[in-house]
Amino acid sequence: MYSLDELFKDSAYKGSLFSDDAIHTIESAIYTKTVKGADVPYIQCLVRGKEIKVTPEEAVRQLYIYTLVHEYGYSTDQIELERHIHFGREVKRADIVLFEKSHPNVEYIIIEVKKPKLSEGKEQLKSYCNATGATMGVWTNGQQISYYHRKDPNYFEDIPNIPASTQKLKDILTERWTINDLVKKDKLVSEKKSLKGLIEEMEDEVLANAGVDVFEEVFKLIYTKLYDEMESGRDYSRTLEFRNYGDTDEDLKVNIQNLFEQAKVKWPGVFASDAVIALTPSHLSVCVSSLQDVKLFNSNLDVVDDAFEYLMSKSQKGEKGQFFTPRYVIDMCVRMLNPQKHEKMIDTASGSCGFPVHTIFYVWKSILAEKGIAQSHLFTAEKKPAECEDYVSKNVFAIDFDEKAVRVARTLNLIAGDGRTNVMHLNTLDYERWEDTTKDEAWQDIYFEGWRGLRALRAKKDENRDFNFDIVMANPPFAGDIKESRIISKYELGKNAKGKYQSRVGRDILFIERNLCFLKPGGRMAIVLPQGRFNNSSDKYIRDFITERCRILAVVGLHGNVFKPHTGTKTSVLFVQKWDDTLCPRKDDYPIFFATMQKPSKDNSGDKIVRTDGSGHITLDEHGHMIVDHDLYNHDGLTEDGIAEAFAEFAKKEGLSFFR
Repeated sequence: MYSLDELFKDSAYKGSLFSDDAIHTIESAIYTKTVKGADVPYIQCLVRGKEIKVTPEEAVRQLYIYTLVHEYGYSTDQIELERHIHFGREVKRADIVLFEKSHPNVEYIIIEVKKPKLSEGKEQLKSYCNATGATMGVWTNGQQISYYHRKDPNYFEDIPNIPASTQKLKDILTERWTINDLVKKDKLVSEKKSLKGLIEEMEDEVLANAGVDVFEEVFKLIYTKLYDEMESGRDYSRTLEFRNYGDTDEDLKVNIQNLFEQAKVKWPGVFASDAVIALTPSHLSVCVSSLQDVKLFNSNLDVVDDAFEYLMSKSQKGEKGQFFTPRYVIDMCVRMLNPQKHEKMIDTASGSCGFPVHTIFYVWKSILAEKGIAQSHLFTAEKKPAECEDYVSKNVFAIDFDEKAVRVARTLNLIAGDGRTNVMHLNTLDYERWEDTTKDEAWQDIYFEGWRGLRALRAKKDENRDFNFDIVMANPPFAGDIKESRIISKYELGKNAKGKYQSRVGRDILFIERNLCFLKPGGRMAIVLPQGRFNNSSDKYIRDFITERCRILAVVGLHGNVFKPHTGTKTSVLFVQKWDDTLCPRKDDYPIFFATMQKPSKDNSGDKIVRTDGSGHITLDEHGHMIVDHDLYNHDGLTEDGIAEAFAEFAKKEGLSFFR
């Protein structure tokens, strides 16, 4: 039997979207003919009734025709291939056209398979639908798929599927969904999409011309949808409200604004109490349709992370040299530092709170394992034991000087902590000015609970320099030197190798010293640093400063693509433990764990490389999400052991306190 996997191997097309029956039937129908001395695959077309050469594109077309007939129940009499579409004098040919049953010449649904890239395929579809008046369009390359409803020539709304032959479009639109329906029909899984990609589509369609702050409006929608999913995650019978059930655009806006108001009450301190959704009803309708079939909650919030990273980088983040740390790098750091439920941790340059949130997930898993509670698809949305919530509210802290980043971080942390969070808007390096900031009433209204918890961890009652944290994890901003002598004079590393204070100092250099001040004796740290700090001869004084105070545990070199597209700066992660008579007795000579990431994890343009099997099919984890191809750790037994597992073996052999 002919193999479609073999046919698709080096093409942009795949057959992974289609049922086993469809694949088997089409493979069985393919036969080969010798053409100019080579075996060429052919098939008897299901619609045209004549033999056709099987290219990757044609295979996807035949698979989709099979699906229309056998799974949707349409007749081949309603289908025409290569239908002529007229644009003035120009004529183009649509791949598959489905006609209305009662009007055999009226185009109903147009399917595009010629353009294997969504952006090009969607433009082609729109032009065909507008030229014919077809109400729906489908684009697919056999691996991804998109369904659209043409509301008018300017707006093509996402729909979850096309109607079967016995249904109408309104049956699809008015069907009530619960959280279980969302789990089953999650667009990110069924259509192999990313939330970042959907936001880019929304920008192209409506947001770029909507006259609004894209970051703010998409943030409001994601925040509102997260609330809706969490409410349904705790009551499986509840109908999801972030959804267009055939409402008018005006009614939909009223519904979504009401939901946003409820979210603001549940998760305060992210949006002003008088904040409203600024999108027009028609723009909002398109955006809701794009997002409604996406399940934001999964096992680790990486779906939301992806979207916020994109929004923040567009908004301003990259200008400050402060980049989102990919979640697989964060997970490696967390596994290597092995946090425990009684330990206190802080991220001093938290960005969107990746290190704190993933520390929370890591500790939660151990708490749930102790209690014999299984982890589900909706792990992040479900109500946790009190022990889990207490851990978030008492042990996990984060600070950042960027107000937008803090709001994103608070959202993720409020979700994890069920309404409680210790994420604060403070300038980590300028700790002398904290007292002025924290006396501000508007600041206190939002951050006081977290500040009270942070104060309790001070090493000296009235000083904000030293703290008693067990763990610090951070990716401090690299760009932009500190030039204020008032701040530089507070740091040993404000001096050069000759012991003289400098007029400007790299921000990340001061963060090294500041982070060590947050650690108690025996505490441990992971910090992302530019590669030069590890090998520039001029930076030896920095390395000496660290080794005098800490044991160097490990240095992990990251691939140059890890922080693309924001920067190609080569970075490494430094792991240290502060000297302590009990937890980390001082030694002059000891082994250090060195490792270098071999797999790039992203391509040169900064897009994640996803794991595939030998046939080129995307590997999904148990929650149906794509796995980034890296070698930092073993992904739930689906990939090989990596750097984190090798370090754990090293740590046990060395008798390090946190792996005993």
